[in-house]
Amino acid sequence: MRKQNMNSDWIATARTLSEALPYLQRYAGAIVVVKFGGNAMGDADAMAEFARDIVLMRQVGLNPVVVHGGGPMINEMLDKLGITSEFVRGKRVTDKATVEVVEMVLTGLVNKRIVQAIMDEGGRAVGLSGKDDDLIVCIADDPELGFVGKPVEANVQVLHDLFAAGIIPVVAPVATGMGANETFNVNGDTAAGFLAGALRADRLLLLTDVAGVKNAEGAVITEMSPQDVEAMIADGTIAGGMIPKTETALAAIAAGVRAVVILDGRVPNACLLELFTEHGAGSLIKPANLPPREHRPR
Repeated sequence: MRKQNMNSDWIATARTLSEALPYLQRYAGAIVVVKFGGNAMGDADAMAEFARDIVLMRQVGLNPVVVHGGGPMINEMLDKLGITSEFVRGKRVTDKATVEVVEMVLTGLVNKRIVQAIMDEGGRAVGLSGKDDDLIVCIADDPELGFVGKPVEANVQVLHDLFAAGIIPVVAPVATGMGANETFNVNGDTAAGFLAGALRADRLLLLTDVAGVKNAEGAVITEMSPQDVEAMIADGTIAGGMIPKTETALAAIAAGVRAVVILDGRVPNACLLELFTEHGAGSLIKPANLPPREHRPR
């Protein structure tokens, strides 16, 4: 039998659920692409929490797509197999032996681990790679890098079919090429941004290990336009590993994504905080012509 007395925590929980209603309504039927990676992939509790959030998103009417990486797992397998990597301008050269390991790890071990986590939380999920039904077709991004792909075509019908069936797609960033029997390794953020553009997604959530895009004083910028991003890259405020993430955001918006959020995936329930609360999470990048503070007036 439930206790009838109420404490402040219960009241706060009820208020949070009530305040989430406009955002639940706002995102009904929306496509949200989530790039998942980092240390959370190797932590069972963090994986379960992420899977629970994705299942909840689907349960309340969103159409989430999970795109994942798996760099640490790839490195571990390459070491076990004695395959030495070479690097050009800080990027791994992906030869035929390496791309075979990449495909094995990403489409096998990592992809199915995420699918199982979603299933364990009561959701329905199907694992795919960019090679399935020509979901992502690539050309070589840089001849010196070997089988590292630049996406040029997408066939997202299979994702729409899964949405209609109530199934969550989980996509490994391995793609096919223009030629016969070609396999390409694709950067996970790049693959997520490309699919989000092809789907005309409402949101692209790039989970990372920092709180968001920071200004010159080190404070997180909660909302910015593509023009703001370009200016901050030009003046050096955005630097290092944040450059490719923001460039992915710019390309996704140019392709038709409504907005992109760069947020800290280490924060519990980060995706839910961004989508279903007034204050959101991380840095929201959206076109200047959208309504001010479009869905989260902060």
